[in-house]
Amino acid sequence: MQTSVATSEHHRPLTIEPFAGTVTVRFSDAIVAATERAKVLREEGHEPVFYIPFEDIYFELFEKTNTTSKSPLKGTASYWRVHAVGGSADDFMWAYETPDTAARAIARHGAFDPEKARIDVDPLEDKRHTPHVME
Repeated sequence: MQTSVATSEHHRPLTIEPFAGTVTVRFSDAIVAATERAKVLREEGHEPVFYIPFEDIYFELFEKTNTTSKSPLKGTASYWRVHAVGGSADDFMWAYETPDTAARAIARHGAFDPEKARIDVDPLEDKRHTPHVME
């Protein structure tokens, strides 16, 4: 398992690591992304963010917008609008298509606004640390 860590004297620490389990993203009742290859980005002072590989995102439901934002450690993010189940939501997904060095591990991965998306996270069972009931 590979973990990326980056810090700067003026910025919060950033870590990116593979997530062991399944992440499914929904808009209304439509599944718009699902993967067993997600990465989780942790940045001090923020909730963890799951990034899904572009290959596991249903891009036929998305339209790229002109919205962008800048992050000192990650670079410039692009945003997408989702269209599904008769509805849409602006800036539903973002991605760092050509991230700065600290965030290179999330290139070609998208993240989703947790206030607009339903993000279901199902970790793999850790058989070494999960108690088993004897029958």
